[in-house]
Amino acid sequence: MIQYKISPLKPNSHLFEVSLSFQTTPAQTYTLSLPAWLPGSYMIRDFAKNIIEINAFDNDQNAILLSKNDKQTWSLVANTEQVNITYQVFAFDLSVRTAYLDSQRGFFNGSSTFLQVLELSDLPCELIIEQPTTTEQQAWRVATGLTRATETEKYQFGRYIADNYQHLIDCPVAIGEFDSTEFIVEGVVHHLVFTSKHYGDTARLADDISKLCQHHINMFGEAPFQEYWFITHLQASGFGGLEHKNSTILQASRFDLPNAQQPNAELSDNYKTFLSLCSHEYFHAWNVCRIKPKEFTPYNLQEEVYTKQLWAFEGITSYYDDFSLYRTGLITFDDYLALLAKTATRVYRGDGELKQSVTESSFDAWTKFYQQGPDAVNNIVSYYTKGSLIALWLDLTIRSKSAGQYSLDTLMRELWIHFGRTSVGTTEDDFINIANILCGEDISASFKHHLYSNDRIDLTEDLADVGVALQKQKFKSINSVETCSASQYQAYLGAHFKSQATGLKITQVLDNSPAAKAGLAVNDLLIAIDNLKMTEKSLQALLDHTPASSELICHYFRDDLLLQSTCTVSDSPISGIAFKVVDEELVKRWQSHK
Repeated sequence: MIQYKISPLKPNSHLFEVSLSFQTTPAQTYTLSLPAWLPGSYMIRDFAKNIIEINAFDNDQNAILLSKNDKQTWSLVANTEQVNITYQVFAFDLSVRTAYLDSQRGFFNGSSTFLQVLELSDLPCELIIEQPTTTEQQAWRVATGLTRATETEKYQFGRYIADNYQHLIDCPVAIGEFDSTEFIVEGVVHHLVFTSKHYGDTARLADDISKLCQHHINMFGEAPFQEYWFITHLQASGFGGLEHKNSTILQASRFDLPNAQQPNAELSDNYKTFLSLCSHEYFHAWNVCRIKPKEFTPYNLQEEVYTKQLWAFEGITSYYDDFSLYRTGLITFDDYLALLAKTATRVYRGDGELKQSVTESSFDAWTKFYQQGPDAVNNIVSYYTKGSLIALWLDLTIRSKSAGQYSLDTLMRELWIHFGRTSVGTTEDDFINIANILCGEDISASFKHHLYSNDRIDLTEDLADVGVALQKQKFKSINSVETCSASQYQAYLGAHFKSQATGLKITQVLDNSPAAKAGLAVNDLLIAIDNLKMTEKSLQALLDHTPASSELICHYFRDDLLLQSTCTVSDSPISGIAFKVVDEELVKRWQSHK
């Protein structure tokens, strides 16, 4: 067994102290390494850059020479039967991926914190989580999906156990004076943990999220975990999530949660988004944590691992995250169609879909998707959003060709039985072959076309077969994906931005838009148009009162230079998507569970 210990050494300096001890064979070389990335986040993170003051000792506290081999790897030659390693980790990243520590709370992913002994990576691991010694942290508790040792009670500091190194780093840990709530679904205890101050209705949260958990367990037929942890970092603003086998780390605004003072209020848009995030990450416990590409079995966390299948693992999950809100009665079908329309509009509004396939997007996740440049909206497609539209096409196709006997639900259950339970990695052909069986015919050509072509995915006929009309519309307002009727005039700029005190900072410029033709670029600070000071409100009002083909003088800063150009306003392009139910009986073909 490898023994780890972690202590919040200096919260105000954001330092954890970590130690590990392991039995050795004298004269043998051992290699220590920290992952370069973590599952679910496909970008080289170079976690080892945060390790400081690393040392090795024998049991008599004699120093052992520790040689650094590369940016994340060290080696040593054992001179006794046990080696002890100590080091510090700088923890100042309050995201879902790395580690954070201050006087209010702490958090760490094992992949950014615990060195692996490569020669002993299959051995069981013991982790001792030590309580801070300062008085103000005496009320802190622990939240983690790690297995508790028999003497360690839930939420308490103490000893935790992992089957091996991969298990250890798959269970992130939150420490602090947090709020927690529990609920049970199918005999599985689920924990809701919020690591900072909030005003949310925890009873409603538990009730709503439990419905989503029940849906996903029912769909796959079983829960592959004995307990589950939703751990949420609440901040002034933020959004994100990262999946693990029996937990997820979420990031949200403290006011995204349902208002405890309005227990019967309609779901706000922000709360719908939070529920969708919970649904998404929980679904991942099956789809990508256990059903996963063959390239990820096992994970090689030392370098990039390429796969063309992320469209399935993120796209199918993205399809179900919102659809499950409808299926569980949390939102209406019209509400679901509105969410789906926003997804489709994000795919249609840029030219990226015409330049990159979803398989290419999956393969290039390490660079083009996770390190998006200012050209992203015009040159890449998201395997999340277009992947979810392919999942919708696949669901409707299976339902149609099997005469309603099967659906995408069936395909996911088959994947779970044959690949998730058995820990066998998937190939693209596995998805296609199962779909062919369920359809009773070969749909390989259409399937591969959607995966490999740079064509728009057109779901008009597929949706019409289930009583839903796909309508192409104009953009209703600037800086959003809201749409309106194609028949009315809507002034269009073709740029998205963030409001700042001194103007509007441009974040996206769409190809061939008025903004692009005027020479506006990402990071320009737009301060005036037509001699009017620019705010989001004033820009919208100006465009609402400006006819097509009007020429407006724009003033903006690029770096610290004041520039001027002329923008010719146009009518909004018809590149937004809306959906409308036109046949209530037909739509039941899609709504049913199979």
